Amino acid sequence: MSAGQMPPWLQEQIMKLQQSQQNLQSVMTQKQHLEIEKAETEKALDELKKVADGDAVYKQAGTVLIKSKKQELVDELEERIEMSKTRATVLEKQETRLKETLKEQEAKITEQMKGGSSAPPNSPPAEDNPRK
Repeated sequence: MSAGQMPPWLQEQIMKLQQSQQNLQSVMTQKQHLEIEKAETEKALDELKKVADGDAVYKQAGTVLIKSKKQELVDELEERIEMSKTRATVLEKQETRLKETLKEQEAKITEQMKGGSSAPPNSPPAEDNPRK
């Protein structure tokens, strides 16, 4: 079967597959940024904890530094780390789901190509299965 004669259903399957691959790439990129951000926050927190309680500490707000209290900043950074962990968990789940979807989509395409049928299979797709 030459590419010029690719049946519409196959084109559609391949487009869905590419979409899933793009989504997965996006999730991985977000995860990477999140890990960097978390590492930087943890480093800042470590440094902050070395500062004596009475010492002046500053936090960045846009392009300016604002005087702050050590404990407030510690709380703020710890909260930021917790939020990072939560977001990381969500991204992990998305990544796992997308990888499973990709596997299913690839298997479906392979199976349909092997079948050599130029018509879509009659069985309804698993997603539309009412038994959930």
